[in-house]
Amino acid sequence: MTQAAPEPQFFNSFDGERIAWREIGEGRPVVLIHGYFSDARTNWIRYGHAAAIAAEGFRVVMPDLRAHGDSARPHDPAAYPPDALACDNLALVAHLGLTDYDLGGYSLGARTTSRMLASGATPRRVVFSGMGLDGLVNAERRAGHFRNILTRLGEHSRGSPEWMAEAFLKTTGGDPVALLGVIDTFVSTPREQVAGFDRPTLVVNGVDDDDNGSAADLAALLPDATYVEVPGNHMSAVTKPELGAAIAAFLAG
Repeated sequence: MTQAAPEPQFFNSFDGERIAWREIGEGRPVVLIHGYFSDARTNWIRYGHAAAIAAEGFRVVMPDLRAHGDSARPHDPAAYPPDALACDNLALVAHLGLTDYDLGGYSLGARTTSRMLASGATPRRVVFSGMGLDGLVNAERRAGHFRNILTRLGEHSRGSPEWMAEAFLKTTGGDPVALLGVIDTFVSTPREQVAGFDRPTLVVNGVDDDDNGSAADLAALLPDATYVEVPGNHMSAVTKPELGAAIAAFLAG
C-alpha cells in the first residue's frame, strides 16, 4: 500500500548544498538513510517501514542523499568529494541537535552509516540493511557496474540487472549526471575499523541478496550484531513488510 509522504524540510549542508529530509512520528530519533538511485520516500515511506518504526515510539528522520530525491543535484564534480554523503548526514545530525539517537541505512545508506561511524558519529544503536561486509570494506566493488548503467542508458538488455536498475532510476526520476558524481564520494572502511563498531547493531538482509557481499560475514565481524534475513533480493527486499518489522523490533527491543 502506497503511503503519503510528509513534506520535505531543508537545510544547507557543510558546503552549502541544500539537503532535504522528511520525518514521521515522535519520540526517540532514528536517522535512516536510503540506497543509491532511491530516496527517502521510496525506500522508507512507500512500503510502510517508517510507519512501522514510528508506531514503536520513534521519530523517524529520513534524509534524501545529495543528488537524490528533493536534495540538490549539482553537476559540478567539486560537489562530490570523498565522504560527502557522510558529511551531509553528520551535518544533519548537528543541524537537528541530535545527541541520543539511532542510525541506519539501506545499501548505500548502510555504507554511509559506516562512514559516519568511522568519522566519529555516536548513535546508541546501528542498522545495516542491504549490505554485506565486502560492500563496506571494498566501496569500489560495484562502481564500474553503476558507471556502466549511467553512461549507457537505453542500451542495456531487457531483464538484465543493468536494465532493472535503469528502470528503477526512471521510477525515482534520478539525474544520471549527478548520480555519476556520487560514485566519486565512495570510501571504503578498513576491516579492522568495521570490527571496532561495538554498538548494538542489526544486520538485516534479503535472503537472496548478495549484491554487497555476505551480510552474515558482516554480522560475524561486528562485536554486538543481530543477524536477520527477510524475503527478497536487493531490489525487492525494500518492498517487503518484514524489513520494516525487523528494524522496528530491533530498535524497540
